[in-house]
Amino acid sequence: MSEYSFKRHLQGIFLGIMLCLLISAPALAKLEVGEEVPNYVRSDITGFDFHDQDLSRSSIAGSVARDANFSGVDLHGTVLTLSDLKGSNLQGINLADTLSDRVNFQKTDLRNAILTNMIAAGSSFAGARIEGADFTYAVLDSDDQKNLCKIAEGVNPITGIATKDSLECASQGETYKPAMPGR
Repeated sequence: MSEYSFKRHLQGIFLGIMLCLLISAPALAKLEVGEEVPNYVRSDITGFDFHDQDLSRSSIAGSVARDANFSGVDLHGTVLTLSDLKGSNLQGINLADTLSDRVNFQKTDLRNAILTNMIAAGSSFAGARIEGADFTYAVLDSDDQKNLCKIAEGVNPITGIATKDSLECASQGETYKPAMPGR
């Protein structure tokens, strides 16, 4: 099995599991009795201020969250599928282990964000600021990865990983890009 096939196989399994969870999620954004973290599935949360909150057990799938403030928010392990975050402040956000496929990250501020192990196939990062962002093991479309490499700079202050390294940007003349560090 080729490296590409293996990566696609794992992506398919993860997407299937996350979609099963998404289907069983509540459709409205409301806080239920005893629920610690709200879910914002298919909600319009444009302009909301969530900065420094722990939303790690929530879901923002199918939501419109343009120009929202998610700076310093912990969203690790959440579902953001089909969300529109255009123009949002995502500085220092933790998006590790998220299902973020088909998300609009256009013109977002992802400086110093942690995006490790994120599945972001079909997402758009056009115009995003990514200085210091850590994309280690993130699944991105190849065009997004190439475009992000063009603007990659900085080191993530939490993980200590350079943005260029986390995106596995190839040096000039280099054609081999390892799937895993040290291989």
